[in-house]
Amino acid sequence: MSENAAVEQEPSSGRRGRGAGSGAAARRAARSGGGPGTQLTYIKRKINVYEVLDEEGLALIEKNTDTVLEEIGIIFRDDAEALQLWKEAGADVKGERVHFPKGLCRSLLKTAPSVYTQHARNPERSVQVGGKATVFAPVYGPPFVRDLDGNRRYATIEDFRNFVKLAYMAPSIHHSGGTVCEPVDVPVNKRHLDMVYSHIKYSDKPFMGSVTAPERAEDTVAMAKLVFGDDFVENNTVLTSLINANSPMVFDETMLGALKVYSRHNQACIVTPFILAGAMSPVTVAGTLTQVLAEVLAGASFTQLIRPGAPVLFGTFASSISMQSGAPTFGTPEPSLVSYGAAQLARRLGLPFRTGGSLCAAKVPDAQAAYESANTLNSTILAGANFVLHSAGWLEGGLASCYEKFMMDIDQLGMQQKFSEGVDLSENGQAMDAIRQVGPGSHYLGCDHTQANFQTAFYRSNIADNNSYEQWLAEGEKTAPQRANELARRWLESYEAPYLDPAIEEALTDFIARKKGSMADAFT
Repeated sequence: MSENAAVEQEPSSGRRGRGAGSGAAARRAARSGGGPGTQLTYIKRKINVYEVLDEEGLALIEKNTDTVLEEIGIIFRDDAEALQLWKEAGADVKGERVHFPKGLCRSLLKTAPSVYTQHARNPERSVQVGGKATVFAPVYGPPFVRDLDGNRRYATIEDFRNFVKLAYMAPSIHHSGGTVCEPVDVPVNKRHLDMVYSHIKYSDKPFMGSVTAPERAEDTVAMAKLVFGDDFVENNTVLTSLINANSPMVFDETMLGALKVYSRHNQACIVTPFILAGAMSPVTVAGTLTQVLAEVLAGASFTQLIRPGAPVLFGTFASSISMQSGAPTFGTPEPSLVSYGAAQLARRLGLPFRTGGSLCAAKVPDAQAAYESANTLNSTILAGANFVLHSAGWLEGGLASCYEKFMMDIDQLGMQQKFSEGVDLSENGQAMDAIRQVGPGSHYLGCDHTQANFQTAFYRSNIADNNSYEQWLAEGEKTAPQRANELARRWLESYEAPYLDPAIEEALTDFIARKKGSMADAFT
C-alpha cells in the first residue's frame, strides 16, 4: 500500500499548529512529501513541456498578431481613461478602437514579472506563479450546483462555503479560487463581500478577488488590507483575479475597471480571452492562437500602463463548439493544441501562463465527464500551465459546480502532482540493489528495497475501486460518484476552520456590515 493514499484520503486538519510537527500527521507528511499535515505545496514541475509549434510556426503566429493589432485593432469600450492612456503611449486611437504600432505591447510588457509570489494569510500556503510552478485552483463561476442529494439547483452561500472548505481540505488544491459557485440567494451587489469573507474565514490558502464591478474590486482590496496590512498589499501580491476579454477583440468597461483597480494596487490579473472557437474566434487553431495572442498583448500590456511591474498572466480559455448545435464541447483535440501553442507564446513573452482545468460538457459525473476532464487536464500539465483555474468541480460546461465531481477531480490532481515529479534517478530510484538481490526468476515483493519503499512507491486513488469483484459486491456495488459522495460528506463533517485572528475577523465583519448597510439589495 502506498502512503500516497493518505495524501488524498486524509484532509488537512485546519489547525495551524498541526502537521509536520509531530505524530501521525508528521509521518504522513514525510512519507508523502507533502507540506504541513497532508497539504501538498504547489507543483514544482520536473518534467519537460510538450510543444506543438516550431520556431517558424511561432514566428508566423506572432507576425499575424502584429497585423491584427496594427490594422484591425482592439476595442476598449466605454473607458475614456484607457483610451487616453493608449493615446499617450503612442497607439493610434480611433473612437474606441485602439491600433497598436508593432512592438508597443511587447515593449510595455518588459516590466511585467515572469514569476511572482501570491501570499496567503498562512505563509506556508503561499504559492509561486510562473517558472516551473503549477498551481491548482477550483471551479469558477457556475450559477448552479449538483448537490450531494443528486439535485441540480441554484447555488447558495452555504454551497459556496462548502466548496471553499473542500478546497481548503484538499491536499492537491493549492489555491482557494474565486467564485467557486454563484450564491444567488445573496443580493448581487453584496454577495462579493460574503464570498471574499468566506475565502478568508474558511481557508488560509490564497484566493481571488471580485471582478464584477470596479467598486467590488476595491472592496476586495480593502478586505485584503484588513488581513495583510496596507503596506504589505501595496508592495506584494495577495490577490490573483480573472479578467476576461469580451472576445472577439473587445475589452468592456466592467473588466477594464476591475483590471485598473487590481493593477494600481500591485495585484495580479489573469488576462484571458474567453474563446468558443467557431463563434468567438476562427475555427482553426492557428487563427484562434493569433486572436488569443492579440487580445492578451493588448490587455496585459494595459496593466503596465496602470502600474509598471504589476503582475499579469497570459490566460487562455479555449473550447470548440458543436457545428451542429453551437454548444461548447470539451476534451477535444483542437483546444488542447491551442493550449500547447498559447503556452509557447506565453513563455516567449516571459509571462506566467493560465489555461485548462478539468473541463467537460457532461451533465453528471459520468464517463463523459471523466474522459473530457482527463483530456483537458493532461494537456494542461504537459503544456506547462502555471495557474490552473477550474481544476476541480466543473460540470455541464461550467454551468454547475458538482460536489462529487469535485472529489473525483482532486483525486486526479493528486495523480498529476505525482506525475509532475518526473523520474527519480537517485540511487534509491535506480533500484540496483533490488535487481541484484532478486536476480532472475524470483519476485520483488519481499526484497529489502520493496519493503523500504512500499509506502510511497505508487499513488493510490481514494476514489477508484481496485478490489476483487466479490469484495466490491460485498461492499455495496458502489460506483465512483457514490464513493465520492461519501468522501465529500465525511470531509465536510470533519472540517475545522483554520485560525483567524479575532481582531481581523471583527474588522472584516464590521467592514461588511457597513458596506451592506450603505446600499439597498439589488438582484440584477
